[in-house]
Amino acid sequence: MSCSSVELQQKCTALTATWDGYCSTPTFENFVEFAVTLNSFAEFLIARGLSGLHHLGRDLEQVALALFGDERSHPIKPETMAELDQKLKGLVERVSDYIAANSRPREERRISTSPLAAPSDLQPVRQLWLVSQNEESWRDLIAQLGYFGIEVDIFRWDAVPAESPSVPLLLLDVAGLLTSEWSARIRTLRARFDASNLLALTVQTDFLSLQTALAAGCDYCFPRGTSLPTIVAKVLELNDSEEQEEYRVLVVEDSITAIKLIQRTLEENGIQSSAVSNPREVLDALKRYNPDLILMDMHMPNCTGVEAARVIRQHPQFLSIPIVYLSGETDVGMQIDALRLGGDHFLTKPVNPVWLNAIVKTKIERYRALRRSMFHDSLTGLLNHTSTKRVLDQAVSAAASDNGVLSVAMIDIDHFKKVNDTYGHPVGDQIIRSLAWLLKQRLRKTDIVGRYGGEEFLVGLPGTAADHAFEVLDRIRRDFSQIKHPFNETWFNTTFSSGIASFPAIESSEGLVKFADEALYQAKRGGRNRVMLPKRNH
Repeated sequence: MSCSSVELQQKCTALTATWDGYCSTPTFENFVEFAVTLNSFAEFLIARGLSGLHHLGRDLEQVALALFGDERSHPIKPETMAELDQKLKGLVERVSDYIAANSRPREERRISTSPLAAPSDLQPVRQLWLVSQNEESWRDLIAQLGYFGIEVDIFRWDAVPAESPSVPLLLLDVAGLLTSEWSARIRTLRARFDASNLLALTVQTDFLSLQTALAAGCDYCFPRGTSLPTIVAKVLELNDSEEQEEYRVLVVEDSITAIKLIQRTLEENGIQSSAVSNPREVLDALKRYNPDLILMDMHMPNCTGVEAARVIRQHPQFLSIPIVYLSGETDVGMQIDALRLGGDHFLTKPVNPVWLNAIVKTKIERYRALRRSMFHDSLTGLLNHTSTKRVLDQAVSAAASDNGVLSVAMIDIDHFKKVNDTYGHPVGDQIIRSLAWLLKQRLRKTDIVGRYGGEEFLVGLPGTAADHAFEVLDRIRRDFSQIKHPFNETWFNTTFSSGIASFPAIESSEGLVKFADEALYQAKRGGRNRVMLPKRNH
């Protein structure tokens, strides 16, 4: 289960409570409470990966938002209220069924005997079900997934289990089935597996086929001819259980009442916030709180929102942070001028809380995507060279403060130029991505994994002595050497070499990289496909 039964039940209970409040006192204010709670519930379902339940929650949310209106629109008509009540009860029933099904004692998960299985202290992997009438056509995919510790159970369309003790990810091969047949079966699976992601394979590339698959309940579609690495990449992405840090908003508003209303709306949607009532305190607040977005009132005593925004934009570290203005100002010319002078969006008071939530989250997601592109490598998603060095510096400082240990490994793919020359640069890029995926899947979330340049990677292992680091890296080396990389109608293997250095034997991050590099070259000179400790650090 992607979230606890208690947490899901609490969210569902809060939703029904706000609806009951509106039914008993059908005012606009109470409908706002219901709509905000419903929006929060829908966001919660998708964030927890409860894809099937989210489809129902989203449909209910669309109906509610269409009825939002204002004070004059409420109470809504009795027949409309009855229809909304019926939809809500349907969602609550599905949530109850899901909780009941996932609260039963589970069978112990079978333990893979594969030598490539991920050790128990590494990131958990999701079970994967492949539903297909032609198992043989997917043998290469199953093998590829196995290299990354992904278990695959295979079922024919007429033999898919009615339920599962875990939350499997479903790959659905629609080849050989009529559109009406596979779409009906996908709808059945969507209703049965509320928390699972459904990925359709071998879908026709025309618009109607893709539309039909998505409407039936699929989350992603892979048209005919999609490469195996593309499918593997999506499965590994969905398997990444890393939860992102909560969104943070700085509210700059002189009205205490307005601050409380805004913070209540943000909190209901899982967004942290801090507030300042004096705009002249905004720079200190930005440095202290490090927000993802600023909500700024346009008209405040002694300083307008535009003036505050211009001051903020004088500081390079705050140039890209989104600023959303809040104001009763309806003059379009003035709004445009405000945007030209440092703002990113304009919301007119009174602000629809659901709309406020949507704007805030969208702006923050784009801001974080921009920051991620600045600090991460575009090909692998790992830390880039500059970020890797910065994070390593921090890790060395932390180890020094705690009298701890830290090991650093430099990794280089063997004969990579020959790979590019023989198979082409796109295949070479895929080799780099494969190693990046393997490192991320086999290492801890607290470890440092960066693409240092070209086919070279840096791995930092806090709290890990050199001998243990050698065992970890050597296991990954063996596993990587067994991956079969497809090329036309055949496949090939490749290997990597690695060198390790450790703190406190070497006291600086520059020294760790230098001596790990020396050990790497020892591994290269020693015949490649091996991990070495430097003689001066052994």
